[in-house]
Amino acid sequence: MNPPNGHAGHAGHAGNRPLRRALRRDPYQLVRLAGWSVAETAPSLVIGLAIARAIDDGFGAGRPATGFAWLALLGGAWLLAAVGARQVVMAVASIVEPFREELLAHVVDDALRHSVMSGRGPGAAAVARSNLQVELARDAFASVITVVRSFAFTVVSVVLGLATLVPEVLVLVLPPFVAGLVVFLLSLRALARRQRDFILADERTAEALATMVGGLRDITACRAEERVADDVGRRVAEQARAARSLARVTALRTLSLAVGGWLPVLLVLAGTPWLVSGGAGAGVILGALAYVTQSLTPALGNLVEGLGINGVRLRVALGRLLRDGDPPVRALGRVAARDGDGGAGAAELRGVTFAYGPHAEPVIDGLDLSIPEGDHIAVVGPSGIGKSTLAALLTGVLAPGSGRVLVRGVPADRLAPADRVLIPQEAYVFRGSLLENLTYLADASREAVDEAVDAVGLANLVARLGGHSAEIDSGMLSPAERQLVALARAYLAPARLVILDEATCHLDPAAEARAEEAFARRGGTLLVIAHRLSSALRARRVLVMDGTSVRLGTHEEMLASSPLYADLAGQWAPSSAQELVP
Repeated sequence: MNPPNGHAGHAGHAGNRPLRRALRRDPYQLVRLAGWSVAETAPSLVIGLAIARAIDDGFGAGRPATGFAWLALLGGAWLLAAVGARQVVMAVASIVEPFREELLAHVVDDALRHSVMSGRGPGAAAVARSNLQVELARDAFASVITVVRSFAFTVVSVVLGLATLVPEVLVLVLPPFVAGLVVFLLSLRALARRQRDFILADERTAEALATMVGGLRDITACRAEERVADDVGRRVAEQARAARSLARVTALRTLSLAVGGWLPVLLVLAGTPWLVSGGAGAGVILGALAYVTQSLTPALGNLVEGLGINGVRLRVALGRLLRDGDPPVRALGRVAARDGDGGAGAAELRGVTFAYGPHAEPVIDGLDLSIPEGDHIAVVGPSGIGKSTLAALLTGVLAPGSGRVLVRGVPADRLAPADRVLIPQEAYVFRGSLLENLTYLADASREAVDEAVDAVGLANLVARLGGHSAEIDSGMLSPAERQLVALARAYLAPARLVILDEATCHLDPAAEARAEEAFARRGGTLLVIAHRLSSALRARRVLVMDGTSVRLGTHEEMLASSPLYADLAGQWAPSSAQELVP
């Protein structure tokens, strides 16, 4: 789903703000950069003039001393340029490093905020963004500053040098140069869009392949090989289309360089008789060619290469860091609700659409769903279909692209943390006492804690650890034990809406049943992202997400109306406790 144009424009402006702040943070550094840039581009100003005068006024006129003097002037310009280049690097670093620190602070704050809201530690995606994409953005920004600055000062120097040497040649050089530059600048927006599309397509392909490999057993058990193969094939085909589209736009860079960089050389050569008739000597012609071939054409080439690659990378990296969030969850299809209960309830979704990124396919599309107070719903469906996305929307961790998500009449993202609790698959346990972990979300009495421990089946772990005051950390507990601690913590919380997002996947079937039945007795509204079909059998109703529709009803109703659910139920036997596709 593509966002409205206004939204895309707003996002683009948001991505430009850190760049503007970086450039305006210290005006002295910009002045310093400009001064040393003049020194660095000194050879571009004198190269043609020095060659012309060395030939026409020096060697060609029988005055070698004059010729060597002009060449010495050119050599001095190169020495000055070497000093200027070193200072330019330092000036660029003084602008770029604060930009990097600002980006890194934003990413860390964002990762911590999502960690606190979701109850899980910062994931690999957040770490990758802080370590890779921030560095990519920093390096790309430095390259863009260097290239654009060098281009601007070189062009000004060449124009001044040509105007001093032979003004008539500007008629031959400037029109094609400007035309090539315009062609390139007009292609930049399309190039950035195609580059972004290719990166997102590549990520979706990698995500689909990783999910497929990790779920081979469940895919085979559910006889979903054909459907998963079709989905992965679509991702590969999308990436191939994105690559071809990017290649077509990239070809414009070659065209712009040919028109703006090399066509002026041909025009100067073709216009030599005209220039000679106007009094230009051989040295002047060679000097003009030196200005074009040694300064103007390389400057345009560096701009095309720098902006075409690093400029696009900078734009994409900033978009990923500042707007897109975590990598997308794989979607197997578009979701549209076909069932729902009217009236206000514990939670309600009205026309909700959500996609991971402005160009990504919607994971949730036009969903209308009402969950009454006290309901117990199990959510089932293939991996990546949007079950965890639905949970994140209901808890306010994610905001819908369109539509509204209400919990007890309040927008989910404005809901007080105490009004809902989400337990993810990887339960979070912090270093401290067991009692501190259990009462983190509630000021509970010892009697209430004992009741929660017994209800979810945590008593054996409490006894093994030596009581509630035992010091624990994540590393000393197994995944199943961490899940039991998190379940007891949620049981004690005052929240009326509890969402278990595969929060019992590490428990055996009996322990899972005990925990879910405890929450059902606890009261409030319970939403279970089902790991085993037995969770659906214990629920009052079942929400089936199959990639083309959403169906809500009892176990018997879903058997009659949902082919996917009937297929899952047909492959399941209570004695084997076979798992659903997670």
